[in-house]
Amino acid sequence: MPRPSRQHEGRLEILEAAARFIARHGFHGMSMRDLAGAMGKSLAGFYNYYRSKEDVLFEIQLRAFETLVQSAETAIATAKDPFGRLYAFILQHLQYVASHPDVMHVLVQEAGALPAQRRKLVRAGKERYFEIAQGLVGAVTRSSAAQTHGRGSAVDAPELERLTYALFGMLNWTYGWYRPDQHGSPEQLARTIYRLSLRGLRADAPADSAIASVEAQLAGRQLPPLLELAKERAAS
Repeated sequence: MPRPSRQHEGRLEILEAAARFIARHGFHGMSMRDLAGAMGKSLAGFYNYYRSKEDVLFEIQLRAFETLVQSAETAIATAKDPFGRLYAFILQHLQYVASHPDVMHVLVQEAGALPAQRRKLVRAGKERYFEIAQGLVGAVTRSSAAQTHGRGSAVDAPELERLTYALFGMLNWTYGWYRPDQHGSPEQLARTIYRLSLRGLRADAPADSAIASVEAQLAGRQLPPLLELAKERAAS
């Protein structure tokens, strides 16, 4: 396999460094000069890769949401039932929180810093990610109703949206407090959030039936780099 190009590696290095800097100082607290200095590089060299710090932020967000969508689709394909697929979605998200906390911070905190047209492009990826989760939550509620009442009645659209936003409320803000050395592995945290979510969706049932098989399926999976686009991986 050919080595990634120097341009490709340079972009990734800048994006990762920028995510660290933004997570600590905020987007408006960063300049291209600051970033170059933090990396020990010349400012002139930076402009070979990005014209502005807005370009850097835009590419962080665009790349990350594209990867999250692809990762979620791959992860949920490993599970055989709605409960396992919901757990797979939760686990793959928390694996990224554990391995890329600075990038996840940027995704949650800094989307509003982009101008409207670029926010719209990022939002398309964000909405696709939300739709995947919403489909999983809907499938769990239908399956739960079928097991409890003998028919798979769905919750109404506003309730489904509330449930999905509530799930993301738990997932998104873990970047601010979750520390693997203190709170356990991503799998342990995923089990906690899964159980809390599932017992809210299906209060009368145990929550562990789908966990073991999903963890076994995902145990050896190598996460694709969060800031590396699939087309670049294919080219390299």
